[in-house]
Parts: sequence; C-alpha cells; structure tokens
Amino acid sequence: MNMIQGLDMDAVGGNSEGNQYLTFMLAGEEYGVDILRVREIKGWDNVTPIPNTPKYIKGVINLRGTIVPIIDLRQRFSLDTIDYGPTTVVIVLKVTSDIGSRTMGIVVDAVSEVYNIDKESLKPAPDFGQAISTDFVMGLGTMDEKMIIVLDIDHLLNSSVLNAVVEQAAG
Repeated sequence: MNMIQGLDMDAVGGNSEGNQYLTFMLAGEEYGVDILRVREIKGWDNVTPIPNTPKYIKGVINLRGTIVPIIDLRQRFSLDTIDYGPTTVVIVLKVTSDIGSRTMGIVVDAVSEVYNIDKESLKPAPDFGQAISTDFVMGLGTMDEKMIIVLDIDHLLNSSVLNAVVEQAAG
C-alpha cells in the first residue's frame, strides 16, 4: 500500500480531477504539489553526491532499484540553507517531460497538509518581469486565510542540467 505519513495514497488517488495538493513548508512559506504526482515521503537520509553538479542537486539515492536525483528546493530557490532537522523530508515525485516520466525527490523543511483547491480558484502568479522567473508556479491558492504557492513540478524539475545528472547517475 502506498502510504504518506498515515495518508493512504491509493485512496487519495481516486480523485481524477487532480485538485488535491500535498503542501509543504519551505522557509516559512507553504507550497503545494499535485498529490497524484507524490510517490512517497521519506525522512532525510544521506545521498550519493554526483560531481560537477549545481549545489541544489544533493545527489542520488537508490529507491528500490530506481536511481532518484534529490533536489534541495531551498537551494534551488536561492533561499538560506539550514541544517536538516527531524522534520526535513524528501518528497518523491513522478515528473513528466517530452521524453517520458521519471522519479525525482525534493528536500523540504516539513510536510504540512493535503488541501482541495479547485483549478478555477488558483490565481495566476504575479508577473515580476524578466528579473524573476515564475514559470514553475502553477498558481496561488488561498486556504484558511493563508497563501499556498502551487508548483508546476514538471517545469521546475525538467531542465537540461537535471537531465544530464540523471543520465550521468544511470550511466
């Protein structure tokens, strides 16, 4: 059974509308990803570093025979780095691209909640001009008077750098 900290992912997966989001904390802000993309949540453990990769790529893990690149979202978003603590987790996600799908992990400060957010109620990310890219933000949702930044993980985790790391680790 696919479980996320007591949450039965098989039961959640019955929602074909894709409007449930697993939220997590990162530097005091709450972010969300489509729960149908979440494969599992693991406590932080050591990774195998890959040389000559950006600092935000922590390395790779072997997850039941699959090589999974691990991305530190704090570093990917140019936030202050912190020591990993007891709430630090790796969210393992299914990411799709033009060439298929693959499994990747993101390191976050803590898992928060699962929310239902209708796609119609997501507000577009503000345009900051060319200085700041918000291409990876699917939209902004409000739940219980707090703002949730919903991420487009396919866009966020598909880059030529990450593709090269996956190929290097697999080869």
